[in-house]
Amino acid sequence: MVQLIQGKDITLAQLIDEFGLQLADDEFFSEWQQDLPELNDLEKQSLNEVKAEYLHLSKYSILEPVVKMVVLSPLLRLAGFYQPPFYIASEQEVRISSEDEGTIIRGRIDILVFHPPFWVLVIEAKRADYSLVVAIPQALAYMLADATSAKPVFGFVTNGSEFQFIKLTKQVTPRYALSYTLSLNRGDDLYTVVKVLKRLAHLIRNS
Repeated sequence: MVQLIQGKDITLAQLIDEFGLQLADDEFFSEWQQDLPELNDLEKQSLNEVKAEYLHLSKYSILEPVVKMVVLSPLLRLAGFYQPPFYIASEQEVRISSEDEGTIIRGRIDILVFHPPFWVLVIEAKRADYSLVVAIPQALAYMLADATSAKPVFGFVTNGSEFQFIKLTKQVTPRYALSYTLSLNRGDDLYTVVKVLKRLAHLIRNS
């Protein structure tokens, strides 16, 4: 009997059991820490405004559409993902089957950045009071649906105040690794988020 699971309900244990997903070592995902670009004063000012606006709005409950509008959209713009050669898709429907087709995962990617025919960044946003622990298996499931397995695909999850990057490769055995959790409320972490996004954009442009 085929088991149909919605992406939002998938667990990491299920991805490991059904798709053979493995956690890689720290050196597997160096892109989020090495050769990060510097930000100019205007970019830093824009990020300071994003932080101030989010903190102001967070006095009340911040739902997922507000996270996308107030935080995620400015970050993607600053990283250059609204410019060539990139394109943006929203609510991209995906479906992935386990090797024996006993398990099927279906869902919709919140935001997909792509450089045809390759997926660049799978983005999953959650409301402010959700943990990123919930978003990571969902993003990984959607990343596994990428048909262009020759290149790594990157993921980005956020609830507006916390951010985490994911790298996945699918040659033979799917392997993934996570960045540290970065926080809008900690030092210059928000600057680092955009630096990593810029770094990933640069890698794709020059690959």
